[in-house]
Amino acid sequence: MAATVQLRVKRQDGPGQPPYWETFAVPFRPGMNVISALLDIQRRPVNAGGEPVRAVAWESNCLEEVCGACSMRINGKARQACTALVDRLAQPIVLEPMGTFPVEKDLIVDRQRMFDGLLETEAWIPIDGTYALGAGPSISPRNQQEAYAYSTCMTCGVCMDACPNVSPASPYLGPYAMGQAHYFNLHPTGAMHKEARMDAVIGPGGVSGCGNSQNCVRSCPKGIPLTTAIARLNGAATKHALRRWLHG
Repeated sequence: MAATVQLRVKRQDGPGQPPYWETFAVPFRPGMNVISALLDIQRRPVNAGGEPVRAVAWESNCLEEVCGACSMRINGKARQACTALVDRLAQPIVLEPMGTFPVEKDLIVDRQRMFDGLLETEAWIPIDGTYALGAGPSISPRNQQEAYAYSTCMTCGVCMDACPNVSPASPYLGPYAMGQAHYFNLHPTGAMHKEARMDAVIGPGGVSGCGNSQNCVRSCPKGIPLTTAIARLNGAATKHALRRWLHG
């Protein structure tokens, strides 16, 4: 491994501003990840030409692939920067913001459309927690095992960046939203609001927007079986739409 790490960063000074590229060189240390390299630039914001510049802006939090905040394109592929080890990446390491979302600054994007999608699919269980509710309904071990995989979604946006059917011009809510709709439909308490959730699933931004490219499954950092959820929702959506047609 070289004594320095070369990074080529796509930068943007603010929303709507023109992007530009800047190259940095930071000292290599065994075991360092992309976040470590960005921290080095933050401590000493000087580009490869020796010119003082503004430090690169990015987001991170947990540093253990749980929060989803540090999503960015690394060498052309959206992933988590905290688990991207420098010595396993081709150099120069090219860092870009995810293209599906509006850029706020440098590598920081606005993922608000993901949270809006969770609202649209009612991805929650509405309960009154102000008093003791007693034991909830039981869930079968089989459904519990299946549901656990979907519960690991961290709303990181990687599946949104990888999906060719997600774009500013498309109403498709995205693979993560379909996965969360299926997740809450699996839960006995969540299923009490399944009808309202399925209305979003059969709507313009719903399951019909999936083109079955399988990119979401291949790119998901948690290995969530998103296309399985979409397939299950497809069957449920057909039945739900038929009931809506028959009963209004």
